[in-house]
Amino acid sequence: MIKHKFIKIGLIQTKVSKNQNANLKKTAAKIEEVAKKGAKIICLQELYKTIYFPQYEKGNKDSYVEEIDGPSVKAFSKIAKKFRAVIIVPLYEKLKGKYFNSVVVIDEKGKLLPTYHKIHIPHDPLFYEKNYFEEGDFGYRVYKTKYATFATLICFDQWFPEAARAVSLLGAEIIFYPTAIGYIRGYKSDDGDWHDSWETIQRSHAIANAVHVAAVNRVGIEDGLNFWGQSFVCDSFGQVIKRASDKKDEVVVAKIDLGKNKQIQDSWGFFRNRRPDTYFHLTKGKNGK
Repeated sequence: MIKHKFIKIGLIQTKVSKNQNANLKKTAAKIEEVAKKGAKIICLQELYKTIYFPQYEKGNKDSYVEEIDGPSVKAFSKIAKKFRAVIIVPLYEKLKGKYFNSVVVIDEKGKLLPTYHKIHIPHDPLFYEKNYFEEGDFGYRVYKTKYATFATLICFDQWFPEAARAVSLLGAEIIFYPTAIGYIRGYKSDDGDWHDSWETIQRSHAIANAVHVAAVNRVGIEDGLNFWGQSFVCDSFGQVIKRASDKKDEVVVAKIDLGKNKQIQDSWGFFRNRRPDTYFHLTKGKNGK
């Protein structure tokens, strides 16, 4: 029998302009919108305030950075405190001369929790992230809040089952994936449907780890990229609860039952039947060395 644990979460997907202040104001209004609908944990998309500048091989990094205690946190801390909501804020951070793709978590009292730095950094045409971001140096973070225990993994992190497993073993009930991903305009991939694989891998993480997953992606065309949006929330058996459109600014508010996590864990035995003694290859190189 499920011991229910209901909570509402909110996701905000938007088109992003070159006006960072306008992006902040638009996002602040949408945070208030989902908070008024009862969302207690609210997540923004990757690099919510800036265009997706890593599509350019070279760029002025300092024109996109924001201090952790800068305008975003100051504005959103007030909203968090007003509505007693937790807000997940992805930013481009400069710390001691290094640049990180970061997530700041503001608790329901408006206080900052430890920052997470994106760990997996891609580097491909139109995704030149290694030119802009250092690899995360804090390890994985799990946030124990008043409403739920969750992790925030950023975009490319979402393709790695090891990351999802790690935060689940650390106690995460929800994995939030702030994202900026889309199709390359004019390019037809031989791989297949990128969007379908993107959603499938995250729903698979939900099932394998008996956790809820919430992915937040931007929309709109930015030069060479067409971001496909379709932010979604799925339960701990991979069933999509809500999904946004592929073209519009949109908020998603979903009521989830975290009690289902334990039901899936107990009935399918994915954790109790693990064999860590056989997983030593995971920490070795490609050829087991």
